[in-house]
Amino acid sequence: MRDAMKEYKRWCAAQLDDPDLAAELAAIRDKPEEINDRFYRDLAFGTGGLRGVLGAGTNRMNVYTVRRATQGLANYLKKRGDSPSVAIAYDSRIKSDLFAKQAAAVLAANGVRAHIYPWLSPTPTLSWAVRSLHCDAGICVTASHNPAKYNGYKVYGPDGCQITLKMADDVLAEIERVDIFGGVKRMDFETGLQKGLIGYIPEKVIDAFLDEVMKQRVFREPCTGLKVVYTPLNGTGRVCVTRILGKIGVKDVTVVPEQEYPDGNFPTCPFPNPEIREALQKGLELCETVQPDLLLATDPDCDRCGIAVRGKDGGYALMTGNEVGVLLLDFIARGRQKAGTLPERPVAVTTIVSTDMATPVAEHYGIELRRVLTGFKYIGDQIAELEAHGEEQRYIFGFEESYGYLSGGYVRDKDAVDASMLICQMAYSYRKQGRTLLDAMDALYRRYGYYENALMNFGFEGEDGMIRMGRIMDGLRKNPPEKIAGRSVAGRSDYQTSVRYDGEKTSAIALPKSNVLEFRLDGGGKVIVRPSGTEPKIKAYLSVRGQDKKASLAALEALKKAVPPLIQAGA
Repeated sequence: MRDAMKEYKRWCAAQLDDPDLAAELAAIRDKPEEINDRFYRDLAFGTGGLRGVLGAGTNRMNVYTVRRATQGLANYLKKRGDSPSVAIAYDSRIKSDLFAKQAAAVLAANGVRAHIYPWLSPTPTLSWAVRSLHCDAGICVTASHNPAKYNGYKVYGPDGCQITLKMADDVLAEIERVDIFGGVKRMDFETGLQKGLIGYIPEKVIDAFLDEVMKQRVFREPCTGLKVVYTPLNGTGRVCVTRILGKIGVKDVTVVPEQEYPDGNFPTCPFPNPEIREALQKGLELCETVQPDLLLATDPDCDRCGIAVRGKDGGYALMTGNEVGVLLLDFIARGRQKAGTLPERPVAVTTIVSTDMATPVAEHYGIELRRVLTGFKYIGDQIAELEAHGEEQRYIFGFEESYGYLSGGYVRDKDAVDASMLICQMAYSYRKQGRTLLDAMDALYRRYGYYENALMNFGFEGEDGMIRMGRIMDGLRKNPPEKIAGRSVAGRSDYQTSVRYDGEKTSAIALPKSNVLEFRLDGGGKVIVRPSGTEPKIKAYLSVRGQDKKASLAALEALKKAVPPLIQAGA
């Protein structure tokens, strides 16, 4: 294990070019626990790149950890081809622009051409730029929907997907060979521009991206009269989302003023996550005055989309990612079926933790539903696999319960610009029938059954937190519960060992290995437990199906009470 105090002293002795970091180091001089947390390890690098709290230290997001990661990426690319290039985008978070330009400067110094957006850009536009500009990799500086103290550094492969496990391991091996201070090459950003090693991505790339999004619309009729309140949550979505809504005829859009413009401090929503009601509170307050059909919210990097819908009582109800995912699956399938554009052997993709309700909906339309591990990169992999066989047109939709949606193969990551357009088309379509999205969801429940889902988060901060999380997962593996909420565990799956258990029978799981446990309950329902890949927490996904809404909600509440003791027992 690293000597945290020794590394701290090395940082204190270095001539740091970010004065904020030097001040932080001085402030923690007499705080050994703080020093240990910042320096006991390197910030983890994996398929999601880097993500962590901003600040000084090897276990923090700062210019030095970003430069080191970029040097590792440059070394990896140069070993695999001549004249490599990388596309770069960044969001509104604190120091995102600095990190993006520093990454470009390191790439340029290594002879790797950097294409960087000159303005804040949604994450899906990075995936688009990688593919459109034929780059060898992509970097997006973002921490998605995490609180303001976080930032991150996502790496994409040449196909526009987040990097594979193999590429992540290979890049990490290169990073580990780089000394954080002496091993990084870099030049001044402006010098890189002058030498042509850094270039700004032109606006026509964004225009082409929006053109591709427009091709995903279900019908061509303009959505005249639809009234929308929209919040980009102080992130990157405002320009692209309002442009795409204008293109489909949604002219009456009121943007939440407190959250309209970029601000990495997120002053009105400490958790800028459209899954959380507090993040939408300013929008909901504005809805009381504007009385729109729909409240639309995108997270800071504009890859997730949340909504609230006006009900019959005039109030606004939030809809879950699972509900919107199922509604969109049904809407796209039905609309394309009616238009005669539903392909032969259509494919939809979702994740193992997303609602089981997607299964009967897909069966109704003759759609092959594929389930993958948590993370939209796995949905992107399915699109890439279809493309490799010349069958990309079979893909019609992908979604995950955490508010991520994509209806075409033009990018390989979730896209809230696309989702915003489709949700508005869907709301307009039902509005013409005198129905809301809430009415449409009730109709699907009556047809397919009352599925209810919930997510529970259990936080574990610091070095000890990582140890406790590992202990919990090990305990659940070695001593799996026989009953949860009074219901027998009829089967379980361990995705780490790729083994599925059902009574006395075992079978192989045809998915990549991952630290995920699934417990299937007698009579239907399940609990899935996994550590988060981006935050120090364990997530528990609860799923039930009841004869009616009351029974389903009662079963879900029973699970909510039963799961915390399971987690806490191992902590």
